[in-house]
Amino acid sequence: MKPAEISEFYRRLADRAPEPETELDFVNHYTLLVAVVLSAQATDAGVNAATRDLFARVRTPAQMLALGEEGLKRHIRTIGLFNTKAKNVIALSKALVEEHGGEVPADRDALQKLPGVGRKTANVVMNCAFGAETFAVDTHVFRVANRTGLAPGKVPAEVEARLDAVTPAPYRRHAHHWLILHGRYVCKARKPECWRCVVCDLCRYEPKTPPSGSEAEARAKAAAKVRPRQPIERE
Repeated sequence: MKPAEISEFYRRLADRAPEPETELDFVNHYTLLVAVVLSAQATDAGVNAATRDLFARVRTPAQMLALGEEGLKRHIRTIGLFNTKAKNVIALSKALVEEHGGEVPADRDALQKLPGVGRKTANVVMNCAFGAETFAVDTHVFRVANRTGLAPGKVPAEVEARLDAVTPAPYRRHAHHWLILHGRYVCKARKPECWRCVVCDLCRYEPKTPPSGSEAEARAKAAAKVRPRQPIERE
């Protein structure tokens, strides 16, 4: 995309959600960090269901250590990989107590040194807790950035670097939230809802998906059935 198109792309997403926020529930910086760690390969809704009772009684690293690994597992057993995640949460809680005075550091490198915290998690925490202009690239952001042509890249690190390079100043703070929400609710993995997309005309994805049951969809399906099969080249 050209710079003017990128600005317009973000402007339209911003018009739909001027102040986007993470859909993970949390009560402070520490519970945000825990929620993001638990959200790996899990839905935000699933994490929120699991942490509702947990965060009612545990809000600090010291309280988490007092709960213990087995106690934590009882709260998060409905989340995928809960055994590994419980071990990491206890380990990072211990590190926060011993190395950071029980506080979540406002430094991405320090966050990434914590057990179970990768770059994406660190970027989310830096953005949501401390207002840093970071770009957390999850599956939704990766898909939207590549599919639309906004910031194509073969791996998340490439997409992150590209987003950092092309995103205009007015939109940097909330950029990754807009892209996550757009990917989660409109630019879906299996069937993007192009017919109701506010940036459809700026997007490079083809063919655009028509409304379900429309004449356009019927024509597209019919064309796919009669399209000649390409010969397979053999070496």
